[in-house]
Amino acid sequence: MSSGSETGGVTGTQDKDYNLIWYVEACLNNALRLESYIQDAERAKDTEVADLFRKAQADSRKGAELGKRLLRARLDGG
Repeated sequence: MSSGSETGGVTGTQDKDYNLIWYVEACLNNALRLESYIQDAERAKDTEVADLFRKAQADSRKGAELGKRLLRARLDGG
């Protein structure tokens, strides 16, 4: 069975809320990882790469906030 065909029968998490939780967690993990990459680029005095990673980090934070907002609305019954 490929992971693309799992619809909750195996894990018991077929509702979309789980997918939103995963998405938020992935965005937050990405933002955290990018912080290390930003620091690496700054140590190397590579502002171009550091700026790229800062933009990506901001996008990851935005994705997490959007996902949290949607998840909150769904869990509140909205």
